[in-house]
Amino acid sequence: MKIAFVGKGGSGKTTLSSLFIRHLAAEGAPVVAVDADINQHLGAALGLDEAEAAALPAMGEHLRLIKDHLRGANPRIASADTMIKTTPPGEGSRLLRVQEDNPVYDACARPVELDGGAVRLMVTGPFTDADLGVACYHSKTGAVELCLNHLVDGPGEYVVVDMTAGSDSFASGMFTRFDMTFLVAEPTRKGVSVYRQYKEYAGDFGVALKVVGNKVQGPDDLDFLRAEVGDDLLVTVGHSDWVRAMEKGRPPRFAALEESNRLALRTLREAADATYERRDWERYMRQMVQFHLKNAQSWGNERTGADLAAQVDPGFVLGESVTAGA
Repeated sequence: MKIAFVGKGGSGKTTLSSLFIRHLAAEGAPVVAVDADINQHLGAALGLDEAEAAALPAMGEHLRLIKDHLRGANPRIASADTMIKTTPPGEGSRLLRVQEDNPVYDACARPVELDGGAVRLMVTGPFTDADLGVACYHSKTGAVELCLNHLVDGPGEYVVVDMTAGSDSFASGMFTRFDMTFLVAEPTRKGVSVYRQYKEYAGDFGVALKVVGNKVQGPDDLDFLRAEVGDDLLVTVGHSDWVRAMEKGRPPRFAALEESNRLALRTLREAADATYERRDWERYMRQMVQFHLKNAQSWGNERTGADLAAQVDPGFVLGESVTAGA
């Protein structure tokens, strides 16, 4: 299952995504965790110290390797230079799976030991001084989108992505890549403003969206969220001494997390798992192609000097039964 955590800056999306990752790992589920926010905090939230987090390899720095691996023997893609972030897979492409070893994971993923298990962590890499004036941060997240386009995951497997803050996720088609999107919202007007934007955009693409109320302190906060987001409110989370200790760098065993918060995490997993039966790989491919053609026309063809529409394989549909290319 592919799961995104979104929300405005400071809403607690990174904290909640890290708790959800810990929850999955504690139950023995295979997990690939991805920090797609250029404010790279997921590693620290998963217990890495500053030096360990800074040493994580940036996916953007291995973009050519990623492209070379994924294009495989696809005859529609002449070279890595003609691949862009929305390039879809086709016959001959190499696909990624959650539980495998491959050159992309070797270069970009690092194991993080958690209570009860380990997860693979991948990061886009931070926005650096060298990027100022010559790049936008969407170029950093392009590697994530390309990997998600070529990812095949099954039930009981999880890819959890901590997305960039606010509504900037809509700058590409990556927001359509997920089985479930959890929007973390505080009980304030600013807290629900991103929800309204996401709800409007996501509805046009059939994106499954649920709201996780964070920093909820009492009935008034709960009533506010219910009034603002209605049935999209899935669960709420309040104060956590465990989280406070984690933020100080001294987290206790995960089993010591408050019962109410453990129940909330279980609810998130159940909601994500329930989307599996509604998967529509053909719609998924149509959306992928739609965004690719849009990017090809607006900037991709000019940037690469190629007709990127020709990369679309009209007979190819990504799915669990599809085997990777040679």
